[in-house]
Amino acid sequence: MKPRPASTVVLVRESAENNGVETLLLLRNSALTFEGGAWVFPGGKVDACDYPATPGELSPGQLDHQAAINAGIRETQEEAGLILSPDYLIPIAHWTTPLGLSRRYATWFFLCPLHNDVEIVVDDDEILDYQWLSPDAALQAHSAGLIRLPVPTAFTLKSLLPYQTLGELCAAMKSAEIHVFPENSDYYQPLARPL
Repeated sequence: MKPRPASTVVLVRESAENNGVETLLLLRNSALTFEGGAWVFPGGKVDACDYPATPGELSPGQLDHQAAINAGIRETQEEAGLILSPDYLIPIAHWTTPLGLSRRYATWFFLCPLHNDVEIVVDDDEILDYQWLSPDAALQAHSAGLIRLPVPTAFTLKSLLPYQTLGELCAAMKSAEIHVFPENSDYYQPLARPL
């Protein structure tokens, strides 16, 4: 089964209370077929409306990437009530669901720093709750069985552990290679990183 294009947004902020970086996690309704009951970053599948109406001279890979950005922005608004600017989305990873699962996705992961306080409003349908957690606290809660994190979410949280400020984190992620899983994924198309 060919994976569907999808997008995930890793929202991060600095926390004086936790003396470091926190990320937003959303609780998926346990009635959902895919990752029901898991704590995840905002995101979802790319819809036809997410593709640019006038593609111009964009390559197929660029079109898919732009659609993933648009989907991430749309899904974050639907699931968390936040309106994001595409200028703040930093591509950090691309995950393709392994063969053998009933639903497969080829998902772009974008980091998005938040510099101001925001109000989170969940839809109480697909998403039932939210919490801001430091990557370390989220991973400890997962290890203790208090919350369930999908593998890509846990991996992403581990990648955030070394950073205490948004400045450090964003600078590192902008210059790092995009993590691709699996390494030889047929569904990942490399893009030139902006300078």
